[in-house]
Amino acid sequence: MKARTMVRHFKESFKSIGRNSWMTFASVSAVTVTLLLVGVFVLIMMNLNKVADDLEKDVEIKVFVSLEAEDKTIEKLESQISEIPGVDSTNFSTKEEELTDLVLDFGDELSLFEQSNPLFDVFYVKATDPQQTETVAKSIAKLENIEDVKYGEGKIEKLFDFLNAGRNVGLILILALLFTAMFLISNTIRITIVARRREIEIMKLVGATNWFVRIPFILEGMWLGILGSLIPIGLVALLYKKITEFAQPRLSGELFQLLDFSPFIYQVSALILLMGVFIGVWGSFMSIRKFLRV
Repeated sequence: MKARTMVRHFKESFKSIGRNSWMTFASVSAVTVTLLLVGVFVLIMMNLNKVADDLEKDVEIKVFVSLEAEDKTIEKLESQISEIPGVDSTNFSTKEEELTDLVLDFGDELSLFEQSNPLFDVFYVKATDPQQTETVAKSIAKLENIEDVKYGEGKIEKLFDFLNAGRNVGLILILALLFTAMFLISNTIRITIVARRREIEIMKLVGATNWFVRIPFILEGMWLGILGSLIPIGLVALLYKKITEFAQPRLSGELFQLLDFSPFIYQVSALILLMGVFIGVWGSFMSIRKFLRV
């Protein structure tokens, strides 16, 4: 396509937006409201996913080493644990260090056990994939010189099931919201095109190709998508800035944190803009099809 023709299509798309100001307002409003809902929901779901990831990363396997194990045996055991598929890291803690931690947590009364420490040497193991914690724990339990293996059996499976269900429900809701947005915007743009069907018919009767007729509408849909995404981007950014300013200082040192404002909000803004463009172009493309069969 010639550059001059493309420039003409751009000019036509801008003129159409100006000529059909009320339809433009309706379409942009539909895009704005829908993308605002999508943007807020993405903020919520991405942060819930971050909280889920933080909880999963905190899951670890506590491996109690047999009291009879000597230093060389412990070194060999650490090597064997590290070679198990799915093991990300191991951290060894002597029984003296374990007792020190207990004294710090529960008071000096426990220091009486320093003369006869009843605790075990311990390995703290993390799985590469937290969802594989149970599998890794069972593999470790088969090794020799292991007294016991603890990983929150029973509770950890329920936690992962709950987190997975939350992620799946969130994904389904976002997809449903996007589908609703596309349907709503497609119908709004269809009304715009219906109002201009005679213009399309005349262009077809004088020999215009389908793409010659279609491109200005697709460009118009793209502009509507861009215009409709500007307000949601601004409101979502402002809302998240206020939330992070309020919540982050209060969550400092806690098990989980919210996603940092930057670069997260720029990623969400780019996503909203791309969704606006895609929905506008898709809505125009789908709505104009039947009017080209003249």
